[in-house]
Amino acid sequence: MTAEDAARPPEVIRRREVRHTSARSLLMTLLGEFVLPGGGPVWTWVLVDTLAGFGVTEKSARQALARAAAEGLLVSERVGRRTRWELTPAARTLLSEGARRIYEFGRSERPWDGRWLLLLVSVPESKRDLRHRLRTRLSWAGFGSPEAGVWISPHLGREGEALDVVKELGLAGSAMSFTASFGLIGGQDTMVSRAWDLTGLEARYEAFLADFGDLEPAGRAAALHAQTRLVHEWRRFPFLDPQLPRALLPANWSGSKAAELFRCKHADWQRAAGQRWDELASARRS
Repeated sequence: MTAEDAARPPEVIRRREVRHTSARSLLMTLLGEFVLPGGGPVWTWVLVDTLAGFGVTEKSARQALARAAAEGLLVSERVGRRTRWELTPAARTLLSEGARRIYEFGRSERPWDGRWLLLLVSVPESKRDLRHRLRTRLSWAGFGSPEAGVWISPHLGREGEALDVVKELGLAGSAMSFTASFGLIGGQDTMVSRAWDLTGLEARYEAFLADFGDLEPAGRAAALHAQTRLVHEWRRFPFLDPQLPRALLPANWSGSKAAELFRCKHADWQRAAGQRWDELASARRS
C-alpha cells in the first residue's frame, strides 16, 4: 500500500469506486457480490475472464488486481504456476459495509419532522482547492447548497458527519450549525431545487429502469453478467442520492421504482448467478 493510499479513509476508496466504470471498480463489484459471500480464495483467471466479459483487457484486469493488493484489500498465494487471491480482513469490512449500504438503500422511507440541519461554512475564493474538497465531502454526505456558504440536510443525524468534515479540513473554528423549520418567506420546493439536482438524478434512475426493466438473462452465464451489471450500476446511487423525505421529492419519483426493480431483479438472478460463479471458482485450469 502506498503512503498516499494508506492516508485515505475508507469512504474515499468507496467514493472513488463509484465514480467511473473501470477495471478496478468492476473488480470491486465482483469481490463484493461473489467473493465475499463465498468466503474462499479465487483464481486469477476467474476474475480476468469474468472482467473480459465487460470489455476489460487482461492487462487492465491484472493491474486492477495489483492495485487492490497494494491497497491492502487482497493477498495472493502461488499454487504451482497459478495464483489465487483472498480478501484481507480490511477488505471484508469495507465490502460488508458497502453491501449493507447497497442492499438497504431505498428499502424504507425515513420519517421526517420537517426540521432542517443548516451548516454555515465559508471558504475564500482564493482557496479553490479547499472549496472543492469541502463541496465534494459534504455532497457525498448528502448535503445540498442552495446558497454559497450554506449547506442543508433534512437528516439531523448527519451533523456528526458534517462536524468530522469541517474538522478534517480545518474549518471547524469558523463553521456554525443550526436546526430549524422553514419559515414564511420563500418556498421550500425552490430551496430544494437550488440545493440538489433532482432532475439529473431522476434521469439516472430512468436510465437504470430502461436498462434493466425488460432484461431477462438466459442461462447461468448470462445471469452472472446481468447480476454484476445490476449491482455495479446500483451501487452508485447511495452516493448520488441525498435520500430526501418523500414530501420533498417530485411526484412519481423514479428512485422508488428503481429501488423496487433492483430488489426484484437481484432476487430473481441471484441463484443462477451464484451457481455460475461457483462453477467457475471450482473449475480447474492448467
